[in-house]
Amino acid sequence: MRIYTRTGDTGETSLIGGRRVGKHDPRISVCGDLDELSASMGAALAELPEGHDLRDEVDRVQEDLFGIGAEVAAPGAEAGRMLRDERVAALEASIDAMESGLEKLTGFLLPGGGKAGAALHVSRTVCRRAERSLVGLSSGDDGGVRPAILGYMNRLSDWLFVAARRVNREEGSPERTGSSGNPDGGPG
Repeated sequence: MRIYTRTGDTGETSLIGGRRVGKHDPRISVCGDLDELSASMGAALAELPEGHDLRDEVDRVQEDLFGIGAEVAAPGAEAGRMLRDERVAALEASIDAMESGLEKLTGFLLPGGGKAGAALHVSRTVCRRAERSLVGLSSGDDGGVRPAILGYMNRLSDWLFVAARRVNREEGSPERTGSSGNPDGGPG
């Protein structure tokens, strides 16, 4: 099987179900943002040591992102709903567990730290962009996205932030704070 099909050479691609749209279509842009987020999380995963407990959660999140992308690429398809609502609660429980071992933030955290922590911070920023794209799609005329997806993406950026802090603490990479701003590194 060839990787290339030549069907996109004119600037169009297909959504699930076969509908042809321009590659600039908002749904295609969102799918690209989700793909970039998953790839950035793969890079973060490569920096986490073998056996680290966050590896399984990163794998699960990448599966969630694949499901969200499938749902976005199949507007209106009830059967395409792959992200389960309880995943938001699972992220919240993981955040709470990780935060219990971290110092309280008193200022804006400058992203960075060790390789794994910095990679998780990059994923957080990509997640925020994907979230903004999903919100934009949600205000469109072609079905938008489920509120559960928007909640998941908002919580995922929080999870990535806390995971980066935790990994940096484990690696002994000190946190650097700026003088002002939202302590979680982005608009909430």
